[in-house]
Amino acid sequence: MKHFINLKDIPAKDLRKILIDAKKRKNVRKKLNNLEIDKGAPLKGKLLIQMFEKSSLRTRLSFFLAMSQLAGRALTLRRDELHISEGGESIEDTAKILSNFGDAFMLRTDSDEKLEEFKKYLSIPIINGLSPSSHPTQILSDIFTIEEIKKKPVSKLNISWIGDSNNVLNSLIAASIKFSFKLNIGCPKNFQPNKEILSYIKNSKNKIFICDDPKIAATSADVIFSDKVISMNDKVDKIKKLNDFKRFKINQKLMSFAKNNCIFLHCLPRGTEVDEKVFSSNQSKVWIQALNRVHVQKSILLYCFGKLR
Repeated sequence: MKHFINLKDIPAKDLRKILIDAKKRKNVRKKLNNLEIDKGAPLKGKLLIQMFEKSSLRTRLSFFLAMSQLAGRALTLRRDELHISEGGESIEDTAKILSNFGDAFMLRTDSDEKLEEFKKYLSIPIINGLSPSSHPTQILSDIFTIEEIKKKPVSKLNISWIGDSNNVLNSLIAASIKFSFKLNIGCPKNFQPNKEILSYIKNSKNKIFICDDPKIAATSADVIFSDKVISMNDKVDKIKKLNDFKRFKINQKLMSFAKNNCIFLHCLPRGTEVDEKVFSSNQSKVWIQALNRVHVQKSILLYCFGKLR
């Protein structure tokens, strides 16, 4: 049994195996409809229980389709439907019930501690569908998208992140260290990665550069990432924060500092951090990026079930 909580805790060779499997699975599905089952029905009879404590569109849909294509089922629960929310039932007791009824548990949560506590008491795999400190399923899928479009290993590319330091960036940093690719991070000084992440970078072999100049961060980039400046449940002065990020907006002028064939990625939903002309341009690959979540999450599920081929 394997969990999928943080990229930094998963061996690089296992992450690469997931990507290789996802590529094979996507290739053989080109003529299949969404709900047609993969050959061999690898997760027939298996149930993934999902719980969302935060809003979700792409993660919810992609895990549902992933389980369906693998011949399994996905059941979605809301926190307010469970005793853990209103009835005061403990995480330990909830985890034991989940383990008895389901075969894997995917949690999108507002608490990293809750993820770890569930992991402690579950006897089935747990997958992090997003937490305050990381979004591993998103970033591993993004690496898949980059390599698919660029047709070369991500280790040979220059990746740029321009925007806020958040859970998505934390996972991108972990991916940079695992896959050994250059990562330039451009964000205002007051919004750079926290001390724990900076310590992780310092204590790891890395190719990561952090600056407060978006033009420097974008220079010679093969890929430019961004994310919403105002994240879910962001308890800040929103007007002030948006003003702090004004010069970090992804527009055509900023994209001109990157390579001519640079692509733009965004995990969605979008805000004001990207200009419409860039978002709707041929350089923008956000829709392919979103759809690839299904293929990679299928392989993540197989990894957790010990069925990765």
